[in-house]
Amino acid sequence: MPSFDIVAEVDSHELTNAVDQMNREVSNRFDFKGSDAKIVLKEYEMNFEASSDFQLKQMRDIMVNKLSKRGIDNRCLDRGKVDERGLRAYQTITVKHGIDKEDAKKITKMIKEQKFKVQAAIQGEQVRVTGKKRDDLQAVMAYLKGADIDLPLQFNNFRD
Repeated sequence: MPSFDIVAEVDSHELTNAVDQMNREVSNRFDFKGSDAKIVLKEYEMNFEASSDFQLKQMRDIMVNKLSKRGIDNRCLDRGKVDERGLRAYQTITVKHGIDKEDAKKITKMIKEQKFKVQAAIQGEQVRVTGKKRDDLQAVMAYLKGADIDLPLQFNNFRD
């Protein structure tokens, strides 16, 4: 029986490379000279540190540019609030990795509401879709690509 998995993953190697490029650009830019602004990556969490809120905004613009060039969708970012302490400003941006329970339920509900001849089952941080015909599975993929979901979805493990 044909099936595929719906996942929301971020390539950690590409994320590391993008953060390295961001740090390199921040250290070379004239408007950041002497500010000791930096971005630290821990697992799937980016910690921004700069002299002011304005510099954090500039760093976020650099981040959007570098991540999009590396093929990482900006919808997977969860921006925390800006915390200004003393003469420094801090912000934590978390990269969503995997589909949480609420989003998985939303995706399965969307599939069932369209009355496709498939079954959608939540398996951990992914959703498995099975059906009798390959065309039905491809119709589900096309529907989800066009749907308004706040996650960058990938379809993998397609089995015929």
